Amino acid sequence: MNSAHIEADVGAIADTVLLPGDPLRARSVAHELLDAPVEVTARRNMLGYTGRWRGIPVSVMGGGMGIPSTAIYATELARVYGVRRIVRIGTCGGIGEVQVGDVLLAQSGSTDSRFNRVQFGEHDLAACADFRLLRAAVDAAVALDLDARVAHVFSTDRFYSGDAALIDHLRRHRISGVEMETAGLYGLAMRENVQALAVLAVSDHLETGASMPAAERELGLARIARLALAAVETARIA
Repeated sequence: MNSAHIEADVGAIADTVLLPGDPLRARSVAHELLDAPVEVTARRNMLGYTGRWRGIPVSVMGGGMGIPSTAIYATELARVYGVRRIVRIGTCGGIGEVQVGDVLLAQSGSTDSRFNRVQFGEHDLAACADFRLLRAAVDAAVALDLDARVAHVFSTDRFYSGDAALIDHLRRHRISGVEMETAGLYGLAMRENVQALAVLAVSDHLETGASMPAAERELGLARIARLALAAVETARIA
């Protein structure tokens, strides 16, 4: 029996899922990096695939844009399909000293969304990555000779016309990236007892206006997907 928004049969999705926002990116990652990938879901064109990475079963599936979409898929992955690890792979805007092309391992996710507050009795939740996955990603980056930094990110509900003073607040609190999903994923993972981590490539800089060319962006996404897979492998062995 499948879930309301994922048409895969139970057992067709691995206990580890890479979750890019774009379903076409999920398809690309699956076919480029996994052995023998099989399409397991295409409901609403939110494509998902299951294959193997160095013998480890892994699924890659799109999660959409924003916390509500990501939360729907992550909740069903955890509750219906028994997924135990979700690694978000995607891009973010940079703030402060980070540069376009940098890789961020999100230690925490702050937000202007009320998603976690609603679920946490109107209190503030410290939405954090799973430490074991985060440490594994740090170790994997060293092994891959990839310069990745542990950072704090901010998940916003507004892609356009946001608070003009926000960047100053974020810089003051040493937040290095802005995107739209991580805080909700982390809060949900804490509630559902799932390991979660966001691995993000800085695709543009919100203060300098610098931006990553399209071809370089695809290479950067492939790089963070490999890092995410290596981190999963490290975490499972540890």
